[in-house]
Amino acid sequence: MDFRFTPEEEAFRQEVKAFLDQEVPPGPARRRFLGEAVSPEDWAAARELSRKLSRKGWLTMAWPKEYGGQGRSVMEQMIMGEELAYRGVGGVDYMGIRMVGPIIIRFGTEEQKRTHLPRIARGEVIWCEGFSEPGSGSDLASLQTQAVADGDYYIINGQKVWTSGAHRADWCFMMARTDPNAPKHRGISFILVDMKTPGLTVRPIINMLKAHEFNEVFFDNVRVPRTNLVGEENRGWYVGAALLDYERSGIEAPATARRILEELVEYARETKRGGRPLAEDPITRHKLARMAVEIEVGRLLAYRVGWMQSRGLAPNIEASIIKLHNSELQQRLANLGMELLGPLGQLVPDSPWAPLHGRFASMYMASVNSTIAAGTSEVQRQIIAQRGLGLPRGA
Repeated sequence: MDFRFTPEEEAFRQEVKAFLDQEVPPGPARRRFLGEAVSPEDWAAARELSRKLSRKGWLTMAWPKEYGGQGRSVMEQMIMGEELAYRGVGGVDYMGIRMVGPIIIRFGTEEQKRTHLPRIARGEVIWCEGFSEPGSGSDLASLQTQAVADGDYYIINGQKVWTSGAHRADWCFMMARTDPNAPKHRGISFILVDMKTPGLTVRPIINMLKAHEFNEVFFDNVRVPRTNLVGEENRGWYVGAALLDYERSGIEAPATARRILEELVEYARETKRGGRPLAEDPITRHKLARMAVEIEVGRLLAYRVGWMQSRGLAPNIEASIIKLHNSELQQRLANLGMELLGPLGQLVPDSPWAPLHGRFASMYMASVNSTIAAGTSEVQRQIIAQRGLGLPRGA
């Protein structure tokens, strides 16, 4: 791959930066776009910014024009995602744009494309993912939620858990068992569900940050049109596996990490311990430098996947490599931040004494699930070992 961006791509990056400089103000008001605040007012402001991006055609610019895109390059789409993540812009429907949208383009019917893709491109809807269940996480193929055919409908019964954003979502893409007698990786179907369907209940899960991000979702005789089936019936495992590759291979994680590292570097310059700035301590300098290298590795891995997609290639082990690297990078960055901030790093954002707005106390706790969500680090290593290195399945 060519590591250089074209002049056109560089010009587009500057255009995006200029737009965000105007729309994402510095200072306290900027917090509403950092994904940290969850008040209705801040969510509404973030969603309005998403709609402004959609009016410029920037949310789905690499999609075909007939489905709301601009037919532009995958690299430009990644540049857009990188700049949004670096600024911490929330309210953007990443699950629609980067996950289910490409899956509908790849596997969906023409009716599904015409129905769902333009609405995602216009920023009108929010999607959530209905994969994990109380007894099915890493072993996702053991899921038990059932979808039973009844004429032109499926009747869905079961439960999903850890469903991020379900309380705000308009639609859910999910996997359900349509053939209970088939081997566990077969007999699963990939289905789109309107979150307003009768019989569907969302119950919040409050995490250790006292924040409402996760949810349980209950399906009680939920009737879904069979036209909402994506791909072939009983072969939804392969559709879901393809979606996981999109989920695991984004540019957002290293972009966010770069912004956080810059804040740490500035803190090290301004904060004195033992009569001298932290930035003059060789051990601190080496740790920050090592983190900069790790972030750049994650960025290049992500752009490698973008390059593959621009060539019509479907990444698989490459997505697992990115997921593994960036998940563990997030934890190492959180640990480094807590180490540099010392005891004050434990202060939460509401504390007037909290350095860096208390972000690292939140980040440290939030990073606990980074090596679990979207596939554990152990699962990623298994994929890399078996499919990438050709090693046998472990006992």
